[in-house]
Amino acid sequence: MNAKTFELSPGYAISRVIRGGWQLAGGHGAIDRAQAVTDLIAAFDAGIITYDCADIYTGVEELIGAARLRLAKERGLDVAAKMKVHTKLVPDLEMLSRISRDYIRGIVEQSLRRLKTERLDLVQFHWWDYALPGYLDALGWLDEMRREGKVRNVGTTNFDTPHIAEILKAGIPLVSQQLQYSVLDQRPANSLAALAADNNVRFLCYGSVAGGFLSDRWLGQPEPEMPLENRSLVKYKLIIDDFGGWDPFQSLLRTLKTIGDCHGVDIATIASAWVLEQPQVAAVIVGARNQAHALTNAKIMDIALTAEERSQIAAIIAESNGLLGDVYTLERDRTGRHGSIMHYNLNAGKK
Repeated sequence: MNAKTFELSPGYAISRVIRGGWQLAGGHGAIDRAQAVTDLIAAFDAGIITYDCADIYTGVEELIGAARLRLAKERGLDVAAKMKVHTKLVPDLEMLSRISRDYIRGIVEQSLRRLKTERLDLVQFHWWDYALPGYLDALGWLDEMRREGKVRNVGTTNFDTPHIAEILKAGIPLVSQQLQYSVLDQRPANSLAALAADNNVRFLCYGSVAGGFLSDRWLGQPEPEMPLENRSLVKYKLIIDDFGGWDPFQSLLRTLKTIGDCHGVDIATIASAWVLEQPQVAAVIVGARNQAHALTNAKIMDIALTAEERSQIAAIIAESNGLLGDVYTLERDRTGRHGSIMHYNLNAGKK
């Protein structure tokens, strides 16, 4: 059985399943704010005490801040203090060439206000373009705020192995890297996992269910035609294509379904439990549209795959083409299939 918590840094423990906030940012239908706060608290009650959000997720930091305030009001400050919130700091592409200390501090202060807290538990830093060298300065300014007590932990999002090595060499005390990891996409294992193990950097993983493709819903279904209903589905359909295409994907789903039936859970739960067992993985980040989803997601922490089940999954992965390269390299090519669908200036106009 997977442990339900993980100590990410000394004295700082998180749940091994993290409640994702991206689905609350719009693009997935209208958001009932009062119900969203209730659903966030339902995840907390199910044992998912850690939440993921970002400065660029419209309205999500405010929703989590409201959930924290409601917990404090209804159950006391001690209970509310158990809620852990991870946010991201994503400077717009157009800002990278003129990044400044004031800009970084301004985003952190904005997140503090939105989340109704005096210290951010974890800030995960993203940088769009390695050709622009300001990321080390920006991380240094973020670390200043850690030393001031406004940030507890510093992490990164979607950096590759050479750049993580450079950041660590510069003395930035990274505790984590948020990245994409799934049975379809094992790029973190190509080289980054070894560096992370040597430096005690842990992975917080999104994409473990490939935007919903790794689910019972798609088992036995014909390959969908473009355009798909949202950018997330387009993104993960490209991952499936690179994995080897629809037929190998269906073979994978059948294997996950068989394993899930043995554990009394669905395909998505097994897919996430597999990620949770990979080296350097501290937690998986999963979305939930409602309270029932939160209860289902909590079951991920109860699954322990057998050696035979791991071998069955490994055999399917070994037959696939696999995604080549380092973490997020495909997505950084703004002219390529993966990078061309990304949005790069998501803070513009948001206050």
